Amino acid sequence: MNVIEHFIARYRKEYDYFDQVARHAAQMLEGQLIAAGIRSIVTSRAKAVDRLEAKVRERAARKNYASVEAIFDDIVDLAGMRVAMYFPGDHAHIDNIIRSLFDLVSDPITFPDPATPPKYKKRFCGYLATHYRVQLKETVLDEAEKHHAEARLEIQLASVLMHSWAEVEHDLVYKPRQGELSEEEYTILDELNGMVLAGELALERLQKAGETRVAAGARRFSNHYDLASHLLSTVGNLKGTSIGATALGRIDLLYELLIYLSFATPEHLKRYIASVNTELEKRPLSDQIIDQLLAEDKSRYTVYENLRARRPVAGPAREGPGREDQRSVDSFLQEWVGLEQKINEFLKTLGKDRIYASRGLLSKLGITDESLLTDFERIRGMRNEIVHGLAIPAASDLREAEGRIQEIIVKLIGLEARRADQAKAGAD
Repeated sequence: MNVIEHFIARYRKEYDYFDQVARHAAQMLEGQLIAAGIRSIVTSRAKAVDRLEAKVRERAARKNYASVEAIFDDIVDLAGMRVAMYFPGDHAHIDNIIRSLFDLVSDPITFPDPATPPKYKKRFCGYLATHYRVQLKETVLDEAEKHHAEARLEIQLASVLMHSWAEVEHDLVYKPRQGELSEEEYTILDELNGMVLAGELALERLQKAGETRVAAGARRFSNHYDLASHLLSTVGNLKGTSIGATALGRIDLLYELLIYLSFATPEHLKRYIASVNTELEKRPLSDQIIDQLLAEDKSRYTVYENLRARRPVAGPAREGPGREDQRSVDSFLQEWVGLEQKINEFLKTLGKDRIYASRGLLSKLGITDESLLTDFERIRGMRNEIVHGLAIPAASDLREAEGRIQEIIVKLIGLEARRADQAKAGAD
């Protein structure tokens, strides 16, 4: 057996591994896209043995493979995925989600590639897509799946229309089975490409028309995709920044909570959107709005936890807290809710609306102790980890945090009393 035959024999034995990696990665990516309210179709495959052998033999003349490992290093798409976007305008956000789940092996390749001359003369640009060469991050895998992080994957990102055209062109032009195509056939392919590009423009217009329809103030969002579309356009316009390349987060959970509260309309969302911070890579948009909703009523914490438990996203299974840890979590959250209530009461005396608790807000209310403000930031991070299902802090850390929360509450009570005395003295 020569080196190519050895490679194919080994790949046959490892085919199931590459197929499992591709299916697992596609499941995780699709789950994240659905949760974020991004319409797309995600498919996966391991490279078919017959196609792989043909590809390797075609490349062997140029590559002069010396070993089986050299072939494995050269072929990057043994495990592959395709993401077919409904709307090309979602490209930047999908890019962000891909980077959150995978480590990039190299810079993404954007097509058309000016360094690669086309096989035939084209009037239109041809294949318009982005290809990623990636590996799964170990942090998103269960212990039993860590070996999946060793495999390289190729992700092809393009519109639903472009993927369809590319499949036809690739099989006819790059894998001809009945001889070279005629000039007329090449012209027809080019014509179809122009139709696809026009179709992508129509998809962009369709997305904007949908955003306009959804933005009607009294109309209820029909699903979390409508909600995601509204947030993408509204927050960007309001804050003067594009959020396509940043994080939406769990829009599906936000939608479920809004439905439960009967708040699922653009009109209801206005005041929460006005308070969001645009540093969405630090705190996703959905988390910020959910946190504002929870801060208004402590009973919503339980509602949200039940919603989150019913809608897991594909990824590593996070072990829930044991009975003792759950008591620590419950006690910590009770103290945190007490702090939120005290802040809101203080704000009410100042004639201001409820605002999400932050270091800057505490400073404005009069707390100047730098160590206390720093600890508040750390404690708020612990609260976010618990509420949004990221991690469960150690029981000892939660107990220490409760003590610091109580100190902050005492400080606020003192500041509130001092302002009341000053106001009374001024009236006299």
